[in-house]
Amino acid sequence: MLRTALRNVLAHKARLLMTVLAVMLGVAFVSGTLVFADTLSNAFRSQSAKSYDDVAVAVTSYADPNSAEKEPGLSQETLDRIAGLDGVTAVHGRVDGFAGVADPDGKLIGGTFGSPKGSNFAPGKDGKDAAYDFTDGSGPLSAGQIALDKGTAAKGEYEVGDRVRVATNGPVKEFTLSGVFTTDDGEVNAGGSLVLFETAAAQEQYLKPGYYQELTVTAAPGAADAKILDAVEPLLPEGAVAQTGQALADQQAKDIEQGLGALKQVLLGFAGIALFVGVFLISNTFSMLVAQRTKELALMRAVGASRRQITRSVLVEAAIVGVIASVIGFALGIGLAVGLRSGMAAFGMKVPGGPLVLSATPVLAALAVGVLITMFAAWLPGRRAAKIPPVAAMSSVHAVATTKSLVVRNSIGAVITAIGAVGIVAGADRGGDEGRILIAAGAFFALIGIIVLIPLLSRPVIALIRPLLVGPFGVAGKLAGQNAVRNPRRTGATASALAIGLTLVTGLSVLGVTVGAALDKMTTDNIKADYMVSMASGGDLDQSALTALEKAPGAVAVSPQQSSYLEVDGKFASASAVTPGAIEKVLNVEVVSGSIGSLGQGQIAVAEKTSKNKGWKVGDSLPVTFDDKKKGTLTVGAVFKDSEFLSPVLVSTSVVNPHEVRPYIPQIFVKMDGGPTEANEKAVLGALGENPAISVMDQQDIRDEFGGTINLMLNILYGLLAMALIIAVLGVVNTLAMSVFERQHEIGMLRAIGLDRRRVKRMVRLEAVVISVFGALIGIGLGSFLGWAIGESIRSSIPGYALVLPWDRIGIFLVLAALVGVLASLWPARSAAKLNMLTAIKTE
Repeated sequence: MLRTALRNVLAHKARLLMTVLAVMLGVAFVSGTLVFADTLSNAFRSQSAKSYDDVAVAVTSYADPNSAEKEPGLSQETLDRIAGLDGVTAVHGRVDGFAGVADPDGKLIGGTFGSPKGSNFAPGKDGKDAAYDFTDGSGPLSAGQIALDKGTAAKGEYEVGDRVRVATNGPVKEFTLSGVFTTDDGEVNAGGSLVLFETAAAQEQYLKPGYYQELTVTAAPGAADAKILDAVEPLLPEGAVAQTGQALADQQAKDIEQGLGALKQVLLGFAGIALFVGVFLISNTFSMLVAQRTKELALMRAVGASRRQITRSVLVEAAIVGVIASVIGFALGIGLAVGLRSGMAAFGMKVPGGPLVLSATPVLAALAVGVLITMFAAWLPGRRAAKIPPVAAMSSVHAVATTKSLVVRNSIGAVITAIGAVGIVAGADRGGDEGRILIAAGAFFALIGIIVLIPLLSRPVIALIRPLLVGPFGVAGKLAGQNAVRNPRRTGATASALAIGLTLVTGLSVLGVTVGAALDKMTTDNIKADYMVSMASGGDLDQSALTALEKAPGAVAVSPQQSSYLEVDGKFASASAVTPGAIEKVLNVEVVSGSIGSLGQGQIAVAEKTSKNKGWKVGDSLPVTFDDKKKGTLTVGAVFKDSEFLSPVLVSTSVVNPHEVRPYIPQIFVKMDGGPTEANEKAVLGALGENPAISVMDQQDIRDEFGGTINLMLNILYGLLAMALIIAVLGVVNTLAMSVFERQHEIGMLRAIGLDRRRVKRMVRLEAVVISVFGALIGIGLGSFLGWAIGESIRSSIPGYALVLPWDRIGIFLVLAALVGVLASLWPARSAAKLNMLTAIKTE
């Protein structure tokens, strides 16, 4: 039986090659993902360990730098006390924050993956800072100097002695470049930028003179890190934490593992989809091979082969195919891992150097996935092969499904589909996390049920498509429609690949477009401002940016959305400090009672929901505690409708600013005379000093910003669709090749009565298109249903949510499905047209 299995594998090379390709894709993604993750983890772990090689103990302050009551960080006195401990040779103080440098085009360097960061140059007695190796020049020694990392200097085309404009959250300042360095800093190596200031200048910029955010302690040879840690901890102020360098390196390595986890899950998701779709192709392939070998298998039964031996021979074939696919897939996976690593570097993310890590896990995973998936998919065709009776050797009829088996299949499929549909509807009605879990479970059952029912669905759905073929294509179109439903099982299994892919993609397209439309409406309904100003890489704006914008030529109204700490009636309230008289011109503030103008009189405005929950109403006087713990009383002057762009409590900046060390301003909204014109945008940018670190967005940019995550998710899903299309092409090729093989006699007769080669090709192509479009229609229908259900579960959290069906994208999906059919039919159609007429007529 083993020799027979080997002979059968070699006898159907072309068809089994397509099966190998289907398994190979999934294996490549599984093994490639694991190799890629192992390689990156090892590289970053080695880099982390290297960056903490000389650090015995690191101290970090978590004190609030804006607190008026407590020390903002680690004082110079603390540093000196730690430096005097036994076993300590040096202590370096660090401060850091945002600092960005522009490239020659004025774009911010280091804002794609890593962050643009600033820190201080902390030289020891030898004038060197162990954290940085200078390749040119030296560290900054005065307030007017800076140093840049090598990558940033190269991107900005800066050389030692050049004047460099450095962007912070305040005005842009110019410095002289004193040196260029390399570093093991993880942020820099991830594609970020690093600007080094002289220590006093950095403290002034980021914290407070004489204070640090971090201290790194270097130990003398032979001194134990743990003992130094024990000696350091009693010297620390409140809010400071000390750890050994080894503990920090381990923590950073763990953080990197978690950071890579999301990418790893996405890639494994691709692999899962490929394997799930591939199961149907593999099963279909082995079903066709069994059908082709009906006589052969029946003769084997007649000469004494048992059912178990027949099943075993099919599984041995599957195992051989699985091993071949696993080996090739693993080799491709290694190539994928190398490609992903190179791709990250091409997109601006620096990846630390290091060897390619080939552990046992991806090797075993590749073999296990490839072999087990293939054998699982071949098991059912193997069982059917074992049931072929010996008397079938006397007949020329290929094995066909019995009526009983189809009835059982359809009954099971209907029950599973009904369970899934009930779960989806129940989840949509319930909403929240629990509802989404129900929808996910229901979707799984519905998808399985539809796949089981798909042969039954093929007849009525294809009957709808068939009239579209007869008119334009005549006899060829009519024959194609009939051929597509001749073997519902095979048609259904072939269409399943596209149905699965399009279910996922359509569902998320419906959800993404609907949520995008709701966010777009929310932006349009709430923002009156022409521009929203914020930091390009997050963080907050300096007060000077607000002052500059208020003086910008053509500015009609300017108001910050300033986050402020406020305790109202003894409890913390989320509050925004705004500019009275301007806020209602830049944001839509719908007043329920009172007047929004009361903000200018030192009163507060509260959102309607908060007003009802707290029992606050216009005229109430409320006790408040400010950020500096000073107390006062504020009167409710207005109640407004809840808005996604406004905090529950609004207060004038003039009320809270005297109590805050440094206002926290994440956004500033600007209304210009004449609206969002090119001249007005230049005026806003000019007022900010052409600061590359500050982002100026008009309303369309704001919409794009909010929709960016959704679009990214959809693009990933379209990648899944592309993979499903590749596997679907292989499946349709297999099905058509088998169909042509089975119908050689029939094709010969058609050729004999006048159907020329051109129309034979057209018949096969149209059959492929019908099968592909059928699968697409099933996937689009189920996907739209899932998109609706998930949308209903999140409706309450998205104002203005209303279902939107993306008809343009659905049309594109159908066109792509038809194109899949055309591409897949090229080889089978050519083979059918080339059949020798007389030989085909004689074929049994």
